[in-house]
Amino acid sequence: MRRYSVVFERAGRTCSAFVPDLPGCVATGRTRAEVERRIHEAIEQHLAGLRSARQAIPEPTAWTGAVEAS
Repeated sequence: MRRYSVVFERAGRTCSAFVPDLPGCVATGRTRAEVERRIHEAIEQHLAGLRSARQAIPEPTAWTGAVEAS
């Protein structure tokens, strides 16, 4: 089991997400819950595609954090 960092963003009335360690693995949705569900599905499909193509599954290297700024 691997744990990948996901970046979530809000843009107007939509939300989006991407996985830095899995280039091209993205999802969008109208709500936070919807985009969270969709990015989980996107990760599973992305990994299945890599396995099917007999390509290496990337190890997670990205991390998240928060930085306060004034």
